[in-house]
Amino acid sequence: MAQKGVQLDRETFSCSICLDLLKDPVTLPCGHSYCMKCIKHHWDGELIHSCPQCRQSFRPRPVLLKNTMLAALVEELKKTGLQAAPADHCYAGAEDVACDVCTGRKLRACKSCLVCLVSYCEKHLQPHYDVAQLKKHKLVEPSKKLQENICSRHDEVMKLFCRTDQQCICSLCTVDEHKGHDTVSAAAERTERQRELEGSRLNIQQRIQDGEKEVKLLQQEVEAVNGSADKAVEDSEKMFTELIRLMEKRSSDVKQQVRSQQKREVSRVKELQEKLEQEISELKRRDAELKLLSHTEDHNQFLHSYPSLSALSEPTHSSSINIRPLSYFEDVTAALSAVRDKLQDVLREEWTKVSSTEVDVLLSAAEPTTRAGFLQYSQEVTLDPNTANTWLVLSEGSRKATIMQQQQSYPSHPDRFTGCCQVLSRESLTGRCYWEVEWRGGRVFVAVAYKNISRAGGGNECVFGLNDKSWSLECNPNSYSFRYNSIITPVSGPTSSRVGVYLDHRAGVLSFYSIISETMTLLHRVQTTFTQPLHAGVRLCNHGATAEFCKLK
Repeated sequence: MAQKGVQLDRETFSCSICLDLLKDPVTLPCGHSYCMKCIKHHWDGELIHSCPQCRQSFRPRPVLLKNTMLAALVEELKKTGLQAAPADHCYAGAEDVACDVCTGRKLRACKSCLVCLVSYCEKHLQPHYDVAQLKKHKLVEPSKKLQENICSRHDEVMKLFCRTDQQCICSLCTVDEHKGHDTVSAAAERTERQRELEGSRLNIQQRIQDGEKEVKLLQQEVEAVNGSADKAVEDSEKMFTELIRLMEKRSSDVKQQVRSQQKREVSRVKELQEKLEQEISELKRRDAELKLLSHTEDHNQFLHSYPSLSALSEPTHSSSINIRPLSYFEDVTAALSAVRDKLQDVLREEWTKVSSTEVDVLLSAAEPTTRAGFLQYSQEVTLDPNTANTWLVLSEGSRKATIMQQQQSYPSHPDRFTGCCQVLSRESLTGRCYWEVEWRGGRVFVAVAYKNISRAGGGNECVFGLNDKSWSLECNPNSYSFRYNSIITPVSGPTSSRVGVYLDHRAGVLSFYSIISETMTLLHRVQTTFTQPLHAGVRLCNHGATAEFCKLK
């Protein structure tokens, strides 16, 4: 009994939001108490502030004050050994779906009933397992969005789906605003959408696998580019080092050659200079003797000495020494200048080849040549009802657009084309994609466009092919033409009711093909640079005209 009393105390003094002992306890006007932090966080962002236990609402939001008596009592209980209560996972927390039947502290719901539109804990769910009528009810995982299954207009469960307006409706909706529309049971629509979903998942999974392979290839390319670049830099450094060494050696050789010739020529000149200086000295001495003889008064002595003094030896140097100031090694300078000019010409010519060499790693894959090759890139395309002009009706799982004689009562939406009978796809298109459009009844435009193309009005900025945000192929019973930015280009090729579109977004390639059986004929190819993801689209011009995005898988 004592243990039971402690458990009672723990539950009594615990916050039903965090399931822990109260911290800074506050008491709401209804009498329930919570941690101040927990209840504030619970109310943040809520328009109606209510008690999480009894659901009593308060307006305006109550001013929360700390319950000092309760806080003191909790502190006193802690001193006596009462610890934080262990989390009881049977009770509903702030983020859980609570049982709608429980009173007081609510248990966590284990199932929600789509017929009763009520969530049940295990105890209150039991009748759904025991009562025959309740066994037929549809039970799902606990959901806080059960009220979204109620028609806001008729307060009835929405069990039908209007394909015309692409929304869930109740049975009463079919007799007024959805009268005459294409309606099916929500289960039937779910089955079809489930098949589409599985197909989309398979397509996505295949694209993930393809993408992972491409990522691996790109990683290998990165490694190859880095390795090749490192080797090129290493080789270039070696070659430039060899060139520098060769130039330094040639510079040393020229320097040595010039200095050697300089030494030889200077030695030869100095040797001749010394001989000349000796000869000059000898001539000066002889001149002095002759001068002394010329002053001799004794005639006999003069005549006796003159023969030996007057005879002169032959000069040892050439009488015609040519002096070329500062021009001794001009030939060497001229030769080196010619070598420098030739080397500069070679480097300039070869450097142009080196600098103009570009490496393009991301070479686009070649465009397929067979229909089977194109189908490898097939893309599931569905039309977005929020973009459809009000003269268009979507069907076949939002893959087919038909132009009607009466406007449809679509809700207003900022993405809707208001002045042009055209529609865009839900899917954004990048990478390599392929799809086919089957068209009937007069002029039909098969197009791609950026998402930010204008929607309001019928000006050129909105119409496929009449601006720089869209590209379109005009299909007529007897001819084709291509339009971009208001420029019309005639297109020749066999006319057919099926057009194939191939997009390589990264390479900037957009191609249109005429398809007759398995034969594909290229009608027009665009080579540009796409700056945003693209969306497929169609534009219809005649009453009764249709355009359907074909299922290719």
